[in-house]
Amino acid sequence: MVIDRAKAEKVRKVLGTKTLAATVDAALDEVLALDARRRLLDRIRRDGGIGPSPEEVRRLRAPRMPPVPR
Repeated sequence: MVIDRAKAEKVRKVLGTKTLAATVDAALDEVLALDARRRLLDRIRRDGGIGPSPEEVRRLRAPRMPPVPR
């Protein structure tokens, strides 16, 4: 495997890692985290936001049991 050492050194400084192996591992973690954020944003755009829909809010706020007679 050929690795651009100058680029790896820049990344090491950004990530605060000590070794090339730790730098590569942390960089891979960052790529996976970026992918998760992108998928979340895609879902938010597709579904119109996060959290319950207005219909779900009404359903969740509705009483579950009839009122107790006094």
